[in-house]
Amino acid sequence: MEGFKLKKSKILRKILSNDNFDREDQHQHSPEAKLESSRLNKKSADSNRSLSHYHDTKIFVGSWNVGGIAPPKNLDMEDWLDTQNNSADIYVLGFQEIVPLNAANVLGPQNRKASLKWNSLIAATLNKRTPRKLVQDNKTAEPQKIYPMKEPVCAEDEHGQDFLCITSRQLVGMFVTVWVRSDLYKHIRDLSVSSVGCGIMGCMGNKGSISIRFCLHETSFCFVCSHLASGGAEEDRRQRNANAAHILSQTSFPAGLQQNLPQKILDHDRVVWLGDLNYRICLPDSATRSLVKRREWTTLLKNDQLKMELTEGNVFEGWQEGAIEFPPTYKYHPNSKDYIGCDQHHTSKKRRAPAWCDRIIWFGRGMKQTKYDRIESRLSDHRPVRAMFTADTKVVGTSS
Repeated sequence: MEGFKLKKSKILRKILSNDNFDREDQHQHSPEAKLESSRLNKKSADSNRSLSHYHDTKIFVGSWNVGGIAPPKNLDMEDWLDTQNNSADIYVLGFQEIVPLNAANVLGPQNRKASLKWNSLIAATLNKRTPRKLVQDNKTAEPQKIYPMKEPVCAEDEHGQDFLCITSRQLVGMFVTVWVRSDLYKHIRDLSVSSVGCGIMGCMGNKGSISIRFCLHETSFCFVCSHLASGGAEEDRRQRNANAAHILSQTSFPAGLQQNLPQKILDHDRVVWLGDLNYRICLPDSATRSLVKRREWTTLLKNDQLKMELTEGNVFEGWQEGAIEFPPTYKYHPNSKDYIGCDQHHTSKKRRAPAWCDRIIWFGRGMKQTKYDRIESRLSDHRPVRAMFTADTKVVGTSS
C-alpha cells in the first residue's frame, strides 16, 4: 500500500510539473510576456550603449597624380608615408594617371601592371620588408593579396604582416588602395566600392571617382578618390563642379541585409575626398607666376577656386580643408624643381600656371586634421600631398 502511495505521489508531481511548464510556455507567448521581453531587450541595448565609448583612429590619406609614369624600383615610399615618425591605423592612398590617359587605356581593357607595382611598394613600406618582385619594363609584379572581409585574420596572422590590404580598385588611370593595421581587421565590416565615370561623353573613366565605404566598429567611413576636369577657363571650373555634383549623386552603396547602412557619400559618419581636383587660381597667369616666385601663398589662396567653392558653399557645401602652408603642387617640369613657365631655362608648349590641383578635404564632424603637406618627389609634374586625421570611432563595449 505504501508503495502504491509513493508511486501515485510521483505521478502527481510529474503532472503538476508538466502543467507548470505549459503555463510558462503560454506566458512566454502572451502579449504581456512579449512586452516584458521587449523591455528587457531595450534595457540590454541601453546597457550596451551606456558601455560604448569613442576611440581615436589615426588615418593617413594621400593623393598623387603620377602622370602616367611607372614607379622606379628604387622609389622611396617612406618619404610619403612617413611610417617611422607618424604611423597610422589606416592608410588610404589615391593615385591619378597611373597609366597614360590615351585611347587604348581609356577605351581598352584595364592595364593593371602599374597598380600592382604601386601596391608592391606600399606593402613593402608598411610592412618594413623588401618587395618580393618589383616590376621593370614589361615584367609583371606579384599581385598583392587582398583579404576578403569574411576571412578571419589576427594580429599575428600567417603572413606576419603589420598591415593588410582590404581593397584596391582601379578605374582607367585612377587607383585607390586601403590598408589597415592587422589587429583592426576583424573590426571592419560592410566594405563596398562604387565607381563613377564622368570623362569622355560624360561617362568614361578618364575622369571620375572611386569611392570606398566600410564600417570600423560602429562608425561608417567613406573615402572618395577623384580626378576632375582639367583646364584653366571658367567653363572648366563649371565642369569640375558638375563632375563633383555627378559623383555625389551617382555614387551609391548597398544598404546591407538590415537596410541600415549609409548609401550615399554624405550619409556616412566620416567622409574624406582626395585627388587631383584640378581647381586653379583665378588670376592672370603672369600674376600667378609672379606671386608664386615671391611665395605669397595667402594672396594666391584668396583667389583659389576650391577655396572659393568651400566658402560659397555650392557643390562643396559643408566641406572643410586644413590650412595650406605649402607651394602649389602643379605644374612642374619633369624631374625638376621649376614650375612650367616660371623659369626661362625651361620651355614648354603647355604653359599652365601653377595651382593647388591636388587636395584633401573632409565633410562633417568627428574628424580632426593633424597634418597637411606635400612631398618633394620629382617623379611627375605633380607633387604628392598627404594628410593625417584623428577620427572619432564609436566602440560598443560589453558587460563581459
